[in-house]
Amino acid sequence: MLRAALGRGSGRCGGLWRNPCSAAASGSARAPSAASASSGSGSGGGARSGGASPADASNVKPLDGVKILDLTRVLAGPFATMNLGDLGAEVIKVERPGAGDDTRAWGPPFAGTESVYFLSVNRNKKSIAINMKDSKGAKLIRELAAASDVFVENYIPGKLAEMGLGYEDIKNVAPHIVYCSITGYGQTGPVVQRGGYDSIAAAVSGLMHITGHEDGEPVKMGVAMTDLATGLYTYGAIMAGLLQRYKTGKGLHIDCNLLSTQVACLTHVAANYLNCKIEAKRWGTAHGSIVPYQAFKTKDGYIVVGAGNDHQFVTVCKVLNLPEVSKDSRYQTNALRVRNRRELIDVLSTRFSEKTTIEWLQLFEGSGVPYGPINNMQQVFSDPQVLHNGLVMEMNHPTAGRIAVPGPGVRYSEFDVSHPKPPPLVGQHTVEILKSMLGYEDDAIEELLRTGAVAQHEVR
Repeated sequence: MLRAALGRGSGRCGGLWRNPCSAAASGSARAPSAASASSGSGSGGGARSGGASPADASNVKPLDGVKILDLTRVLAGPFATMNLGDLGAEVIKVERPGAGDDTRAWGPPFAGTESVYFLSVNRNKKSIAINMKDSKGAKLIRELAAASDVFVENYIPGKLAEMGLGYEDIKNVAPHIVYCSITGYGQTGPVVQRGGYDSIAAAVSGLMHITGHEDGEPVKMGVAMTDLATGLYTYGAIMAGLLQRYKTGKGLHIDCNLLSTQVACLTHVAANYLNCKIEAKRWGTAHGSIVPYQAFKTKDGYIVVGAGNDHQFVTVCKVLNLPEVSKDSRYQTNALRVRNRRELIDVLSTRFSEKTTIEWLQLFEGSGVPYGPINNMQQVFSDPQVLHNGLVMEMNHPTAGRIAVPGPGVRYSEFDVSHPKPPPLVGQHTVEILKSMLGYEDDAIEELLRTGAVAQHEVR
């Protein structure tokens, strides 16, 4: 196994993802039994329900055996941990007894009694319902951390520390831990106590300022792209943290936040200002530095066409049967086309309005010019390429029945990301986790259930 080989080659006592010495070093009396309870595969990590046997290399996923303790809610954190779960990690989702993740109440629409929003970002997870405000609940979190590889949370800075669950607290019992915090603005600074919401971060970071019609008001993105981008940054940062731990033998703290993510994602718009002091503006569907590159209204809808170089512009004019435009001295280079944007777009728009979308799609087919229709959801999930790419994941949910969600946007040659576990009910796996990860006996679990420190959802 690659993982075992890397562990031996490192000269350290751990494998690729986990240092088995860390449990003994943590000082937790329960950690050794927890580690032994979760390492039945003998490969240096925990056995995962439905996971691959190490002997069957064709089914091994890169994060098989990695345990993620997930204290996140809403979107950025759950999106990150869902992606980690797709790669084989065992994700333990910690939720409030009763209500659970905030998004469980976000609807309509609901699939049965389940929020479709929640279902969309919580596959491949187990749910344990713990009252973290109860001292026994906080103790359970620390014990679970000692038996886990990654700790992910999205509380306001300092909130978990008040419960004895901040980074330094968890580091004391789990020095191996990759502890990742997701916030609105970071861990330090003048506004870190403000709540972090996608739309607010999109506004403060400038994304909303550059989104919308040229002469219109600022516009919110159709999905929470700042949250989702932060989730992707978090997902990559946790992978980097696991590799860093393999190299150094030590855990670390990762600071991800919405503001930093979105400012980093301003890319060329930010660089235009930083280097040339060019203030950004809204362009609708158009591009500030490339012309033509935008949506054009057809007889019955819209088509988006982009000419990224002069050759493609000539081809666009050929498809539109406007050879004189390609020869016009005002449009010979992209810089000239940007300078004379309005006149050129007026000419192209008039021509595009003369045919239907499907007619233009047929004419552009094989031209080498990037193009495509603006699809609604029905059209998206009927698109032959979307279907070919396998972008819909279906699964059987214990209460909602058959559900479908968008799957991961990446495919791998050596393993499959299909056959996901359905999103869990609140506390669906509480007893299972207490037994398998922490080695709790039935009487101890009954006491925790009786006092309300934990809750179990019985699936009927």
